[in-house]
Amino acid sequence: MPRAVPRPRHIVAALAVVALALPLAACGRQKTTTFAQFEGTFLNVGPLAYQVQISRQLNPQDLEDRNYMQGVSGKLAPDEVWFAIFIRAQNTSSHTQPATNDFEITDTLDNRFRPVPIAKTNPYAYKPRPVAPGQLLPSESSAAGSGVVQQGSMLLFKIKLSSLSNRPLELHIKSPTDPQKQGTVELDI
Repeated sequence: MPRAVPRPRHIVAALAVVALALPLAACGRQKTTTFAQFEGTFLNVGPLAYQVQISRQLNPQDLEDRNYMQGVSGKLAPDEVWFAIFIRAQNTSSHTQPATNDFEITDTLDNRFRPVPIAKTNPYAYKPRPVAPGQLLPSESSAAGSGVVQQGSMLLFKIKLSSLSNRPLELHIKSPTDPQKQGTVELDI
């Protein structure tokens, strides 16, 4: 007896069932990203997701960069540069969550750099605070959140010139609620 050949509508129906089942199979499983090779990737670090918008050297003699340097004290040594990271945090949970204040840059020789203090009057400075459900840090209506080039708050570092050659530089972000949770992103220099 010859085998029945499937009709096209049976094939279409079978494909529709498979297409509907795939998203349902992923329900309850959220992809957690804790390492990014490129800026722009959201890193899941504890209760918030962090994203490096852009990183770059700052030149205090440049008019735009001078605005970012408001409230920064101290001078550079001859072998140092100012290095800024513009970052944002997003709360995708249903509860208010704390933002971290634990950041560090490392180079391939394990030299470590921590952010320098910036006066609270600087509108671009990263200021950790509780972030409400569905909200961003910085808020979209702030100077830091509505920039043309970047839409993030600034972390400022003094980096040794020699470390710029010891790439990749990596930014490490530690969770404020669980220090074992950390995200890492390679910085674009």
